[in-house]
Amino acid sequence: MSQESTPPPAAAEERKAAYAILRLSLGVNILLHGLVRLPHPLAFARTIASQFAGTPVPEFAALGFSLALPFLESGVGLLLVLGWQTRWALRAGSLVMVALIAGTALRSDWHTLGVQVVYSIFYYLLHRDVSDNGFALDVWRRPAARG
Repeated sequence: MSQESTPPPAAAEERKAAYAILRLSLGVNILLHGLVRLPHPLAFARTIASQFAGTPVPEFAALGFSLALPFLESGVGLLLVLGWQTRWALRAGSLVMVALIAGTALRSDWHTLGVQVVYSIFYYLLHRDVSDNGFALDVWRRPAARG
């Protein structure tokens, strides 16, 4: 019977630093995806909605989702950058990726879909190892009694 050992303090700090860098990298990426689209959300939404012509997705649905997307990306990205509500931000970001993947598959844009799957893997890895989220507002705001 093997016992799982706790990592030495230095190793735990390295995992926290690595997690913070990965969380920050994804957060900045997603935040900027949203921010660059915010100055012209209607033009962005119309461009995206036009790509769904010939798919089963109604134009109003594509337009509505595309209008919301920059705000969703900006919100999720900001939460990840700050490390605040990290679990919920990762879940929300993952669900946005599911919607994007579904739409991209309906458009048969396999190259973009592959990139989106890579993003989904990063969301998974961050969610799986969220206990390593040491350099974040989540941790600094946590009451001392809860660890």
